[in-house]
Amino acid sequence: MSTSEMREPTFLVLAALADGRKHGYAVITEVAGLSSGRVTLRPGTLYAALDRLRAEGLVRPAGEEIVEGRLRRYYELTDSGAEALATEAARLQSNADQAISRLRLRPAGGGVA
Repeated sequence: MSTSEMREPTFLVLAALADGRKHGYAVITEVAGLSSGRVTLRPGTLYAALDRLRAEGLVRPAGEEIVEGRLRRYYELTDSGAEALATEAARLQSNADQAISRLRLRPAGGGVA
């Protein structure tokens, strides 16, 4: 992963996998929950992202099983994926802290004269 900022859907997919392996539909559901419904992934979008993240070494396959006649493929975060997620979370936190700090310095009323 490059040192540039991570797109929100990528961040959320990695965050969804941070607590353990999940199959595709579970990742989609988790991303929607983590984003309070702002980010909704379609299966094609998710699997393209997982393929890209796999190629970048951030996620890896973590098994398959048949459930109710359907194949479930599981994915998990790699150590590199966890490191990339932690780095991006720290960057976002630092930016949020700076914004909050500056907002506290804002004059009362803060409107344009």
